[in-house]
Amino acid sequence: MQEHTLWCTLRLWLAASLLLLASLSGVAQERVTTPIPNTVLVGANGKFEAAPDTVVVQFGISAQDENLQAANDRAKRAAEQVRELLRKNGIDPKQAQIGQFVVQPVYDYKNPKRKLVGYRVDSNISIKIRDFSKVGPLTNDLFGLDVTSNQSVSYALEDMDAAKVKAVQDALKRAQQLAAAVAESSGHTLGTLSYSAVDVFEPGPIVRPMMMKSQTMAGPAATPPVTEEFTPQQITVTAHVDALYNLK
Repeated sequence: MQEHTLWCTLRLWLAASLLLLASLSGVAQERVTTPIPNTVLVGANGKFEAAPDTVVVQFGISAQDENLQAANDRAKRAAEQVRELLRKNGIDPKQAQIGQFVVQPVYDYKNPKRKLVGYRVDSNISIKIRDFSKVGPLTNDLFGLDVTSNQSVSYALEDMDAAKVKAVQDALKRAQQLAAAVAESSGHTLGTLSYSAVDVFEPGPIVRPMMMKSQTMAGPAATPPVTEEFTPQQITVTAHVDALYNLK
């Protein structure tokens, strides 16, 4: 009987503990919505703008042949061409990252029996470059390789966390200014920050697709690179802050 009573007590204690944790979690996730005397609740947006410090060049390598080994050999030669091109532009091939390496059969779907006509090898290459002066010559040289496709250039900010912090600081500064204006208008003095909720919005990569090869091949070899004399678009990180201040 005592064991049964002890077990029931333990179950009630566990249930109460779980209920308390759930209620605390709910309070932490919900924002302040009900009026609180002698306080002011304000919302403000902030942002931080910075020039990108990294260029990401992405492109694909593909090779196809009737024989699997021959297709693989072609892909190896294509990869070596890319390595030579990188060295030519003063870029260590170890900086390049391979995202995938796929070998798949190619079928003739016009044939009722779906005849096998060859094999295709595809891979994606991504290179992060900090020296922007190397981007133009590199992209121009990539156009000349018949084994590359789907080239793109995107700009990024390497230290995104620091940018988020500055965006939040800007939003909180604006919120404090708004709260101070309310306090002054109502004959109060702005007190300490009692509560805050923050949302930060990170921008996606700024992509600049490269021109088609047919366009570049038609022009003279001295044609300036696509990115020549252009300034990369700034990266903007935004934040929203809801802040609750005490009034004195």
